[in-house]
Amino acid sequence: MGGTNVKYALMDNEGQLLEKGKRTSADNLDDFVAALYEVGDQYKGKFTGIAVCAPGKIDTEKMIIHYGGALTFLDGLNLEETLGSRYGVAVSAENDAKAAALCEQWLGELKGVDIGAVMTLGTGVGGGIVVGGKLLHGSSFQAGELSWMITNQEAGLKEMAAYTGARCSAVRMVERVNQELGNEEAGKIFRQYCLDVAVMILNLQTVINGEKVVIGGGISAQEILIEEIRRQFGEILQDNPILGQQVIPPEIVAAKFRNDTNHYGALFALLEGMQK
Repeated sequence: MGGTNVKYALMDNEGQLLEKGKRTSADNLDDFVAALYEVGDQYKGKFTGIAVCAPGKIDTEKMIIHYGGALTFLDGLNLEETLGSRYGVAVSAENDAKAAALCEQWLGELKGVDIGAVMTLGTGVGGGIVVGGKLLHGSSFQAGELSWMITNQEAGLKEMAAYTGARCSAVRMVERVNQELGNEEAGKIFRQYCLDVAVMILNLQTVINGEKVVIGGGISAQEILIEEIRRQFGEILQDNPILGQQVIPPEIVAAKFRNDTNHYGALFALLEGMQK
């Protein structure tokens, strides 16, 4: 479930995509749920479970969406009482960034990694943290909400500019670069953005001491981004010898899966849930 589109797929237990499609997201709860039912009805009898990922804080035990990110009307939506009740099958729910982490853990860059993280760079910053080979949800399902890291306190804590979600917004960075395209200033904006992401990785690394950090989101397809983040991270450690002696840099890589990442991650969450 996304702010622009609802993407759906029919998949088998090995993760093979059999069919997929998308619908434009509705702007109210009734129309949104009705659209989900239309998709479900289209494949009725062909599936034994429904896997959902969505923005917001997701209660993965009660299958309830809280807040819903850009889709604020999803706040409180109970997927067991809607999709589960209508189709009589198992239902799973996961945050979209955590689904990206599950995808990379199952089939991608976090496979076999004991401690690591996925950072999705988009309008804000999503995150999924793996510790002991398990996705970390936290006591109230909020672990990995990296957008709320404070990296610019001087802006004032009431201002979104104080938080990583704004400071490391890939969408905002691209908009600023486009305004300065062809100017030296565009390069400065890009390098500063990569430094901001490197600082975010450093803050996370001091807590989890991870082996690998996977960068996701559409912008991660640009190898120059990954290279510059690595360079900026290295310069931070060089500029502070004490820090450089203590912090072991994680491997920083691009996500293996892009457009279909959330399909795979949501499916993995469903399969794990059905085994319990």
